[in-house]
Amino acid sequence: MPEIQMPKLSDTMTEGTLVAWKKKKGDKVSAGDVIAEIETDKATMEWESPEDGTLTEIYVEEGGKVNVGDKIAFIGGEGEAAPTEAKEEEKKAEPAAREEKKTPSKSKAQAETEKPEPAEEKDTDTAPPQETKKEAKPAEKKKSPPPAKPAVEAKPETGGEARVKASPLARRIAGELGVDLSAVKGTGPEGRVTETDVRAAAKSKGTPQAAVPQIQAGEGSRINLSGMRKVIAERLVASKGPVPHFYLNIEIDAGPLMSARAELKSAGESSDSAKITVNDFVLKASVEAAVRVPKANASFDVDAIVQYSDVNLAVAVALEDGLVTPVIRAAQGKSLREISEAVKDLAHRARNKRMKPEEFQGGTFTVSNLGSYGIDNFSAIINPPQGFILSIGAIVKKAVIDDCDQIVSGQRMSIGMSCDHRVIDGALGAEYLKELRGLLENPALLLI
Repeated sequence: MPEIQMPKLSDTMTEGTLVAWKKKKGDKVSAGDVIAEIETDKATMEWESPEDGTLTEIYVEEGGKVNVGDKIAFIGGEGEAAPTEAKEEEKKAEPAAREEKKTPSKSKAQAETEKPEPAEEKDTDTAPPQETKKEAKPAEKKKSPPPAKPAVEAKPETGGEARVKASPLARRIAGELGVDLSAVKGTGPEGRVTETDVRAAAKSKGTPQAAVPQIQAGEGSRINLSGMRKVIAERLVASKGPVPHFYLNIEIDAGPLMSARAELKSAGESSDSAKITVNDFVLKASVEAAVRVPKANASFDVDAIVQYSDVNLAVAVALEDGLVTPVIRAAQGKSLREISEAVKDLAHRARNKRMKPEEFQGGTFTVSNLGSYGIDNFSAIINPPQGFILSIGAIVKKAVIDDCDQIVSGQRMSIGMSCDHRVIDGALGAEYLKELRGLLENPALLLI
């Protein structure tokens, strides 16, 4: 069976963190069993076994960071052992060793390993020349091999130069911290030096970590960025810099929306209709508005504007360590109830680490709602390569002037639209928001 490699769980993922193993070495596993939790650039996800077998080897400890494609475990069949790196290294070393035998000049390594012929060792009649004796003594001392150092092996092609077995991440960290890998005892498989080993060596020797800024006066603590937060930071910079944002804002009359919500809730708590929220109305209206204004459902692609046939609605979901945007695919074909059920399912699974990688990808625009957090209005940053993102604020009561020029109590909701000006001009964005307003102020249209 093949070795299990760090999966690419998102389109932007380059490395992952092995958060926890759910199975131990030697455990039997079946296809679909959760064997590990992996933190990606978007979320922490449960990773399922791709096949049946026994978890024969675990190559990455909990907390270890691994590049996409690097091996993390081996699931073997009955009686099947994991391939060893030592055997692979031996195979690579054999051609180089044969080349050395063909070379007439003797290297230092060859001189040390050469043994005198048995006949010469036992010859007592003729005393060997003094020079020969001097050369033989070091060779005799080398007859018993020295204890092997874990994670260090000789490279035949370099005449005995040591090479340390270490993960790429461990090598990079060692370079940053100034740690000599040859002096580090590896605790990984077959003595491989891990990131943890390097950091422990740096700490024990008091190696200064120049790459980590010191806490300044007044700072309480420094919290290392998780993989998700790092990518969120990178993507926001990549969006806000190159993407020319501009912002449109409207305030809608949310009275009819609240009335429709109350009528559905009056059907009883056990009814599916009672579970439909104001946010569900907003999501359905945003999809229908994109159907009516298809030019807005698009993205920029170097020398063209890509207009999408499906409305793949991305919904921002807050997690403890950031946010994710699971996607409701082909949302234009779903009813208000179906969208309500889909978003609740996606949000629940995102918070419980049960999302599939493809469920985060392919959104054509995003809706971010901070109304439940008491935010009246805000402007969100576009999630590239999407053409726009909607910012939904809280519904607030305020004094308004009605059609009869009377000051009355009303309910208003602010909606912001952040647009990529390369895709959406002001007039196109205004047209989209006009349709969105009409749908939310006449919510009965969303029930058809």
